[in-house]
Amino acid sequence: MTHLTEIKREMNKVLVGKDHEIDLLLIALLQEGHVLLESVPGTGKTLLAKTFSQCIEGAFKRIQFTPDVLPSDVTGIQFFNPKTQEFELRTGPVVANVLLADEINRATPRTQASLLEVMEEKQITIDGETVPLMPPFIVIATQNPIESQQGTFPLPAAQLDRFLLKIPFTYPEFEEERMILSRFKASQPLNDVNAIINLSEVQALSASVKEVHVSSDIESYILHMTRGTRNHESIEVGASPRASLALLKASQGKAFIEGRDFVRPEDVLLVAPYVLQHRIQLTAEASLTKSEEEVIRSLIESIGIPVETR
Repeated sequence: MTHLTEIKREMNKVLVGKDHEIDLLLIALLQEGHVLLESVPGTGKTLLAKTFSQCIEGAFKRIQFTPDVLPSDVTGIQFFNPKTQEFELRTGPVVANVLLADEINRATPRTQASLLEVMEEKQITIDGETVPLMPPFIVIATQNPIESQQGTFPLPAAQLDRFLLKIPFTYPEFEEERMILSRFKASQPLNDVNAIINLSEVQALSASVKEVHVSSDIESYILHMTRGTRNHESIEVGASPRASLALLKASQGKAFIEGRDFVRPEDVLLVAPYVLQHRIQLTAEASLTKSEEEVIRSLIESIGIPVETR
């Protein structure tokens, strides 16, 4: 647990008012999941990802997505080496421990699809040759929700489902923004961030978090949430069984970073909106007046909270 506390301390050298978002990133790292950050430009999505990567002694790569980025630019190619007269494998930037997929919704559907195998299977395949990725591997993708027309391609449901968490970024409070001005006006605090944890330590923590106990009552609570999305009047397409598993894993991660070896109902409550909101599709009528987040929060509030058990 000391490592997690130190990571949060290092990240707070740079970030202001983002403790909750940092916790969610740590949950994704520990549970080997991926994260989608969504906000308007300039709110610190990329800075969060870069700061997070500097706390881990691993390979960090960044892909700046544009419509002309090809699948081979993501995964890699077989190229002919004229010196050796042989084809050689040149892997792409996905071969990393932390991959920042910046403005992912600007990539074409074909390029977006090239990430599917990598995110789900933790491997790449180029001309029949498979290259496994060394753990940990986490994709932190960003997208701008207001650029939904020209030059952007909304992520398909199959790819959205690969993200353990979707984290919306909000504007900072007045005093938080004042602190940002003070912190960045004369220096670049990102340069002062130190690596805290190595890859073997991350793997050890990931093994430990999977041992966090989930009682049958908590499992039922999780299932009431996900199954409730499937017959909700405002939801056209509900959450899949993969969402149930994602909610269980995220709840385990939340309990672990709080220093507990068992999941409480409040752990489920805190992570549920970030697990479920991108896994549902509203009806045409509901989408005119409500957001996915509003519908999910209303659903969660309608479900009785179980008495805490271990």
